[in-house]
Amino acid sequence: MANFNKVMLLGNLTRDPQMKMLPSQMAVTEFGMAMNRKYRSANGEDREEVCFVDVTAFGKQAEVINQYCTKGKQLLVEGRLKLDQWEDKNGGGKRSKLSVVVENFQLLGGRDGPGGGAGGGGGYDNSAQGGGGDEYSQRPPARSAPPAARPPAQRPMARPAPQQPPAEQPFGDEPQIDEADIPF
Repeated sequence: MANFNKVMLLGNLTRDPQMKMLPSQMAVTEFGMAMNRKYRSANGEDREEVCFVDVTAFGKQAEVINQYCTKGKQLLVEGRLKLDQWEDKNGGGKRSKLSVVVENFQLLGGRDGPGGGAGGGGGYDNSAQGGGGDEYSQRPPARSAPPAARPPAQRPMARPAPQQPPAEQPFGDEPQIDEADIPF
C-alpha cells in the first residue's frame, strides 16, 4: 500500500522566525503559522476557528524565510508532517509534537502588501530533497523590477549555419592530423 505525506498551508506567521545553525553549518529556521477557518454553525451563527502549526525550514529556505518574513507575514507552505517524540526531563512521561517541514514555500503580499516585508512572490522548492532537509533545489524568486530598472530587451541570437560535412578524401589518402587538434 502506498503512503503519502503532503501538507499545504496558507496563513500568517504568529512570531518572528528563529534561525539556528546545525553543527554541519546548515541553517534551520523555526516559526509558527496560524490558519483561520470561517464556518456557519448548525444554528446559523458565523464562527471562526484558528489552527496553530509549528513549521521548520532547512538550508537556503531557512535563510530566506528568516531574512524576509516577520510576524504577521502571509506565507504559502508546502511540506510534510513530522512527529517528534521525547521523554520529559521532569519525569512527565513521553511527550510528542506534530510539526511541518517545509519542502516548498511562496512569499505572499508585496513589499507594502499584507504582512509587510519584502515579498512579491518568491518561491523556493525543496521537493528534491531525500527527507532530512539536507539538500535542496531552489527556484529563484519571481520578482519584477520597475520598468526603469529592467535591462533593455535583447534580440534573440541568430542560429549558426549548419556545418557541412567534410569533403570526401580520395581512397588511400589519409587526412593529416595536427597534434594541436588532439583534445587530450
